[in-house]
Amino acid sequence: MTQENRAKKRVVTSYKNLSEDLQELLKTQYPNGYTDSMMRIDKPNGDFFYAVILETEEINYLVKIDVKIDDGNMDDDDKEYYDEEIKGADDIADTDEEDE
Repeated sequence: MTQENRAKKRVVTSYKNLSEDLQELLKTQYPNGYTDSMMRIDKPNGDFFYAVILETEEINYLVKIDVKIDDGNMDDDDKEYYDEEIKGADDIADTDEEDE
């Protein structure tokens, strides 16, 4: 059977499970990053993941990429920073009014 007649094997795997050689190949295939090439894959149970395609001569990989999605919730560190009142703000405002 010739290469044209034989279908490539398809494998779904996580980026962290790729060998170092395949990780390097992925970087070579996407030299400017793969953000624009990622696709969302919806699973039957309603979950989803993001992935990119990595092609070799024998195998087409669907490589799962971990993506952190901004859910709009502020982290505790941010809450502490933004929830505090700016100390001295009233004094600055009073000083500006007196100068006028």
